[in-house]
Amino acid sequence: MDINWKELALLRGLHPGIMLERELKTRKISKGPFALSINEYPQTLGAITKGKRSMNTALALKIENALGLPEGFLMMLQVYYDIKQEKQKDSKAPPDLAKIRPSLFWDTDISKIDWKRQQRAVIQRILERGNASEIEEMKRFYGEAAVLQLEYELTRTHAR
Repeated sequence: MDINWKELALLRGLHPGIMLERELKTRKISKGPFALSINEYPQTLGAITKGKRSMNTALALKIENALGLPEGFLMMLQVYYDIKQEKQKDSKAPPDLAKIRPSLFWDTDISKIDWKRQQRAVIQRILERGNASEIEEMKRFYGEAAVLQLEYELTRTHAR
């Protein structure tokens, strides 16, 4: 079985345990007996399939060999997953909160805002109630295009 690079591109960022879980279900193989058949603890395999534990090279080779998967496939998924996680760590840094009045977010704890997931709501709040420096910080953090796009959408919605 050769690696289909187009399919691999679709799987980038997916934890290898999810792929393993799917493969085992497709083949109607129980995790516990499979783990024991490759001399691993069932708990280890369970943690990996739940995405709570990383795949290591030795285990990946055992699984690939037992299931007839291409050598290195699971480790490539692990590397892409690790890259995705590292990028998400970088993106979790909040905007410069010294430039944003906490009173703008009176209804929530500003330290608990997920700045990426709640991007639209944050930008909207800043556009509606923020001052020029707060709007500039949103442009710096989210990018000018994202802020201007939402501002355009809001003006179109209010114009109706």
